[in-house]
Amino acid sequence: MKSHNTQMIEEYEINPNTMIIKPLSYGLKVYSQIWELDDEVTSPFKPIDIIKKSCRYFGSSYEGRKEGTRQLTGITHKAPITIDPTNFIYFFPTTSPNNPECIWIALDHINYFKRAENAQTQVVFKNKQSFIIPVSHTTLNNQLLRTALLKTTLRRRIEDSERKALYFVNGTKIMNASERTGAYQSRRD
Repeated sequence: MKSHNTQMIEEYEINPNTMIIKPLSYGLKVYSQIWELDDEVTSPFKPIDIIKKSCRYFGSSYEGRKEGTRQLTGITHKAPITIDPTNFIYFFPTTSPNNPECIWIALDHINYFKRAENAQTQVVFKNKQSFIIPVSHTTLNNQLLRTALLKTTLRRRIEDSERKALYFVNGTKIMNASERTGAYQSRRD
């Protein structure tokens, strides 16, 4: 964890460098501490508000992303979210997103995690930064697996769609070599 004062920013969209968004009590309000690979900033918005704004920034609503997760995986509670499908940015909540203590973590930045004291979990990110998360190892593992399922399922759908698109060019089906018909000539020596 970095010990210097963080910069307060008004506007923030999740990006490929965003690792974790944690709630920060600021008087009677809840702000967000946001850690990126090489920066730390504070936003006057709650973590869920940053998640929702980032979904809109990348062309969907938070509710639409949650419904997409449900359609793809069947997950309805503590659902992982695809923030940006083109850059494969996936975040998962540590608790119910309505809980003011909910932390959002980027799947692809986690290097490893291990049990910590008092039923908490230490998460170590790829940049070697480490955080103690106030959820059990089992809970974090389940959320990570659910997010990996979402990522794999969506990636497979996108790849299948791209593969199907390759079969058609200008409305004409392009055949695989194995589908082509024609006279084969045999050579006799």
